[in-house]
Amino acid sequence: MSYIRTLSNALSYDYSLLFDGCSIVLSFGWTVMTLLHRSAAITLRIVVAVACCLGIWSSWKLARADHLFHEDTEASIHSAIALAPDGWKYYMRLAQLDPKHSQDLLATALRLDRYNAEANIEMGLQYESQGDYVKAEHSFLEAYAVDHTYLPRWSLASYYFRRDNIPAFWTWARSAAAMPSNEIGALLELCWRVSPDPEQITSMIANDKPEFLRQYIDFLQSKNRADAAAVLASQLIRYDNPAADRSRMLSVINGLVTANDADAAISLWHLLIERHWVFADDTTPNNADFARAPLPVSFDWLLPEYSGMYSLPGPMGLETDFSGNEPESCIIAEQTIVLTPGNYALDYSYQTSDISPDTGIQWQIVDAKSNAILASSPDLFSNALKHAVLMFSTPQGAPLLSLRLIYRRTPETSRISGTLLVRSTRIHAQPSS
Repeated sequence: MSYIRTLSNALSYDYSLLFDGCSIVLSFGWTVMTLLHRSAAITLRIVVAVACCLGIWSSWKLARADHLFHEDTEASIHSAIALAPDGWKYYMRLAQLDPKHSQDLLATALRLDRYNAEANIEMGLQYESQGDYVKAEHSFLEAYAVDHTYLPRWSLASYYFRRDNIPAFWTWARSAAAMPSNEIGALLELCWRVSPDPEQITSMIANDKPEFLRQYIDFLQSKNRADAAAVLASQLIRYDNPAADRSRMLSVINGLVTANDADAAISLWHLLIERHWVFADDTTPNNADFARAPLPVSFDWLLPEYSGMYSLPGPMGLETDFSGNEPESCIIAEQTIVLTPGNYALDYSYQTSDISPDTGIQWQIVDAKSNAILASSPDLFSNALKHAVLMFSTPQGAPLLSLRLIYRRTPETSRISGTLLVRSTRIHAQPSS
């Protein structure tokens, strides 16, 4: 029993030593692991800090280079390149500022970005200015090979125009027109210089894209070719976008009226009415009671403004105030009308307030082409509402007429002051005599 107790005590002592030893080893291990963990965290923090510093440095360099680039001097762009040598746009701009080294600079820009169509175009212009037309053409074609947008197409059309290669010019002009930019006026101007014939230009480059049609219509208007613009206008109307195109259509109509093209003008006007792009009455003149604000078109009222005279349409008619400082001769209201040859009556109603007799206010029927006065009413003067009729005839060859309300100071009288209210106007056909 004593042996057993002694053995048990001995074993307990050994286990105690073993436990103490294991505790020491584990404690040391944890200490080492903690130190290693802390070392790794410190290392990671250092790496992150260095990466952040490098990022900040890189961002600063790029921002500084961009700032120097926008200073737009030869020296500042050289400094930008020193900070950001991979910035191809820096070499592009420097090539413009340093013509002596422009080709080398453009070549570097192309090396940095082989899809840089602008660099190819600039290179082509350089070769062309030096008379190396083979390399010039190659550079322009390279620009198109990497970029099929408008600029390379326009550049090729322009190049072939300068080289007087008209077939190639039309090919690339058609290609450029098929992908128009926001402004193709320069392209259309080149086409006009090749052939100032709208029909030929239309046949060579026209397409039915609304972006192209809008710009081509505006261009033809600028060339006083409203007749050709009207043909395209009818195509554009099919896209049914009155918000974008109504004002353009009205401008074409005004151009046709100015050109005295009555048939085309009235045809386009009726098309707008049918498509509900505009509202118009079935009366002659349109908007006969002045109840609506007039549209900016010849087939509605033109109400000029002058110092000393002001006109306002409304539900009661057209009210015009004269201050006594108005011009001695001016148009109060005017509208283009279309009448076939024959006899007509202008029925109108009006009232004046605080205006003396011999007012100098008259209705006139005028030949729009020659500006010849075909008929004039007596002076408008009545303190009460008055209805009156002006009989007139329209001759052959005068399809477009102007219905005008004018003021012209009567000799030996002062300029009028007061108010004129025109309630309504109507033109009715009369039986032939």
